[in-house]
Amino acid sequence: MKRRLVAVLALVPLACGDDSRATAGASDSATTAPTTATATAPTTDGTGTSTATTTTIPTTSEGTTTEDPVLPTSTSTAASSTTTTGTAGPGTTGPGTTTDATTGEPIDVCKVQDDMDAVGECDQEAPPDSFDPELQWTWTGPNGDAYSIVTPLVANLTDDNADGVIDLCDTPDIVVVASPSSGSVGQPGRVYVLDGATGTQHAVFATAVDHTVTPAIGDIDGDGLPEIVTSVVGGNPIAFEHDGAPKWTSASGWPEAYSGSIALGDVDNDGDVEILAGNRLFDHNGVLLVTLNQPAGSWSSSALADLDGDGDLEIVLGHAAFQHTGEALFVSAVDPGYPSIADLDGDGLPEVLVSNVNGLSLLNHDGSIIFQNQQPTGDPVGFTTWLRPSTVHDFDGDGEPEFAVSSANNYTVYRPQGPTILWKAPVSDFSGIAAGTAFDFLGDGVAEAMYADEQTMFIFGGAGEALLQIPRSSGTLSEYPVVADVDNDGSAEIVVVSCQFGGTPSPTVQVIRDKEDRWIQARRIWNQHTYHVTNMVYLV
Repeated sequence: MKRRLVAVLALVPLACGDDSRATAGASDSATTAPTTATATAPTTDGTGTSTATTTTIPTTSEGTTTEDPVLPTSTSTAASSTTTTGTAGPGTTGPGTTTDATTGEPIDVCKVQDDMDAVGECDQEAPPDSFDPELQWTWTGPNGDAYSIVTPLVANLTDDNADGVIDLCDTPDIVVVASPSSGSVGQPGRVYVLDGATGTQHAVFATAVDHTVTPAIGDIDGDGLPEIVTSVVGGNPIAFEHDGAPKWTSASGWPEAYSGSIALGDVDNDGDVEILAGNRLFDHNGVLLVTLNQPAGSWSSSALADLDGDGDLEIVLGHAAFQHTGEALFVSAVDPGYPSIADLDGDGLPEVLVSNVNGLSLLNHDGSIIFQNQQPTGDPVGFTTWLRPSTVHDFDGDGEPEFAVSSANNYTVYRPQGPTILWKAPVSDFSGIAAGTAFDFLGDGVAEAMYADEQTMFIFGGAGEALLQIPRSSGTLSEYPVVADVDNDGSAEIVVVSCQFGGTPSPTVQVIRDKEDRWIQARRIWNQHTYHVTNMVYLV
């Protein structure tokens, strides 16, 4: 049985009590219609701020590999932890039932019970001094697969408590694409599945994939289990079952796959999932449905959103948007780039923020231009200086949305009017096109910004101060840190990947938590580069 989350115009992570315009975005898009994108049930979600500065030196771990896609074969280095494995969320310790306080009826804690897909109470808040991060565990890929340069994903793929089902009582898993080199065109990689609580390797998929493509996870065939969709080297989309068994490889190519991202959604609201790759739309069997007559741009992360209020999802390339049938909704005079979609001006209609080689542009839902090619930090226009996915959230607690984006020298939060700079912080990212994300760890209404440049993963406070700096190394594609309750302990964790890029190599995966697990709860899922809370169907 599935439940569909009724969509609001918002980006992730969404606190249940938030104003929909002031909620957060990971990197790209929001939607205003119900959609289908994932097969993993979340628990709760929220937003927060922090007050302390901590520098953590990571440890390393090594694993081994296997061609068997389902055998656990590696180990990881973990910090001492009170985290439990396979629990059913905060206050529970395993499979079973609890009692509904209102009705007195028994509740199966392993299943989602309501139409909010297990989003918890609206008033969750951490103590004001609860920002004290530490490294929970690290993992380094085996047999040379030590380098990851795409966004890590989180979903439930394994039956950890051996009760025959995959549900809320199992520990979330982290999906990582790793390879023997960083960013090389044509270099194959492997999909690894890691236990969210410990970093133990559950599986490595035998079939090689393009290590520069961010996969997407969702129940694309309606069987009640998640699949993983990515691309093989050469650009043909490929789907795997949750256990790594190949499901299909599309006969149609995606030539612009390098550093691209897969997106999933039910574009026509018929209950059937479609797959978006650049400017190409595929059905759930990998059959090409539509090729749009506009390019998706270099290193694309196209998004799905209802821009015109018709209940179906449009394909948003950034500078252009199309109906799912291929008919153009608009083609603007803005150059192609990364889209983020949110109601940034409070008029009840979505805007499309485009970051491209020329700077920042903002479009109305009909494609009319609000501003174009802005470079407010003064960083010079260059091929990748401004071509970075952006993040939408309330970064200052005023109840209004802001957006954050890198410009190689600076990570900057802007008010959308103008745009004007709220704050900026120096970063060093001249090699790639990295994105960021945001989460309100204390639940006080001010979101912390996260950004991983070539040498450091930063968390910034509400005034742009560095609350955390943890070493990592990367030539940066469009990867970014993600936030999820990866160990099912009721508190958010951060997942960031690395690849060797000068200096001291970093672990392939690092997971960061609060030392006392006081951060408010995040969802147990992050299923695609354009992940947003309104693009979900969860399993119960």
